Amino acid sequence: MDLSKDNSKAIEDLQVAEHSLQEVLGQKQMFQVEIQEIDNALKELEDTKDEVYRILSGIMIRSNKVELIKELDERKKISNLRIDSIEKQEKILEEKSLKLRDRLKETLAKDKR
Repeated sequence: MDLSKDNSKAIEDLQVAEHSLQEVLGQKQMFQVEIQEIDNALKELEDTKDEVYRILSGIMIRSNKVELIKELDERKKISNLRIDSIEKQEKILEEKSLKLRDRLKETLAKDKR
């Protein structure tokens, strides 16, 4: 069965939308992992009474616990904002993919007749 130009274009558009969706989901997962790592670091900081250190460019440097907690909290807020933004993109791309799939099904069904 030969595909019409419109169907070929619709398939290409669907592939692009789904590829974009996969990229967005990858970014979301990356930020979720970062938040989990931050949460683990914050828990360790809460549990320790000793001096705290951070690694900066491969060098371990003594750090202020309160400032480090504040910095990690800020990084977590930023990551959460990025996830919120990514989820909005995700929703838009999912809706677009669904519409493209539905439209493609309709045109393919018409072409079979």
